[in-house]
Amino acid sequence: MKGIVFTEFLDHVETNFGYEMVDKLIQESSLPNKGAYTGIGTYPHSEMVLLVTNLSHRVGVPVSDLLKSYGHHLFGVFIQSYGHFFQLIPDAFSLLENIENHIHVEVLKLYPDAELPYFETSRPTENSLVMTYHSERKMADLAEGLIEAALDHYKEHGIITRENLTPDGSSVRFLIEKTITAV
Repeated sequence: MKGIVFTEFLDHVETNFGYEMVDKLIQESSLPNKGAYTGIGTYPHSEMVLLVTNLSHRVGVPVSDLLKSYGHHLFGVFIQSYGHFFQLIPDAFSLLENIENHIHVEVLKLYPDAELPYFETSRPTENSLVMTYHSERKMADLAEGLIEAALDHYKEHGIITRENLTPDGSSVRFLIEKTITAV
């Protein structure tokens, strides 16, 4: 995994649980690099799993909730770093439909060794989107947090239904249905 995923995770932990928690987490996890991640480095996915699992044990929050929360944080980082890109996209569904053929293409230009999840999308109706996540890293909770954050960013409301297509969670289908709120 790219280092930015680690550095931002540790920033997210510090913001929500304090610097002491970050320090304890790094010490407890016995990381080979002692938590010295760089944004452009590449690190084993197993280290992220270890960090999130240890954080879950320390704070009593399920891993899935921690990853969803982190997805919201990471989306905010993307908005800050690549805000110009998001201004050109009119809504959350358009953004989600462009991940594979546009966003990931741009990411790979910057980080050719990035191991990105693969997404398939289809729109059964104007107000629904089916998004299928594929990744051996099994971090669909993080993807769900990013989806929720995309809806929030565009001030859209929706219901996300999730279905594991494989028992190990390496393929997950999300059905996102926009809801219309009364003004």
